[in-house]
Amino acid sequence: MAHHQSAKKRIRRNARSAVSNRSRVSRVRTFVKKAETAIASGDKQAAEAAFKTAQPELQRGAQKGILHRNTAARKISRLSARVKQMS
Repeated sequence: MAHHQSAKKRIRRNARSAVSNRSRVSRVRTFVKKAETAIASGDKQAAEAAFKTAQPELQRGAQKGILHRNTAARKISRLSARVKQMS
């Protein structure tokens, strides 16, 4: 247990940031999952639309620090390749 004021404050700040980070991670996962299901369905237009919405979410996640930038780049690259492969 924290005994001094700065440590107690840090615990409160960590708890607040954990809540927002969890919602951001969940949001990114949702958009990626939507893109993957659109790709799996075989509808190229829906897959392209879903990818166009998932890409900025992944980039925003990397910018906010919830994803490593290389992880976001890898996921974007793989989703893009799968969408292009549909044609």
